[in-house]
Amino acid sequence: MFADSKAFSGFAVDDVPAARDFYEKTLGVRVTEQYGMLHLHLATGAEVLVYPKPEHEPAAFTVLNFPVEDIEATVAGLESRGVRFERYDNVDDKGIFRGQGPLIAWFRDPAGNILSVLQEK
Repeated sequence: MFADSKAFSGFAVDDVPAARDFYEKTLGVRVTEQYGMLHLHLATGAEVLVYPKPEHEPAAFTVLNFPVEDIEATVAGLESRGVRFERYDNVDDKGIFRGQGPLIAWFRDPAGNILSVLQEK
């Protein structure tokens, strides 16, 4: 039924202009806007819809993951742009989890949604 559907994911924010500024300027993602909603254009060709929700409550899970080649450099670069990394259990002083699985670090967008960078080799 949906084998040929160009499905997409989405999540809510409470301030579309702040979200646009963050995703476009801080993270460097190509962003377009239509009908008061944002479209994040990812390098994979996929799009993510970011829509306004006045009573927004951030998700308690990661809503978007950004694979990177060098997590150390990415974390440092994002920190220089004002991004603060979450300090969950078992992360190092940079906020990087170095347990089983890929190296990963979590941060939040202006609406409090959880995002991550994870190292892929």
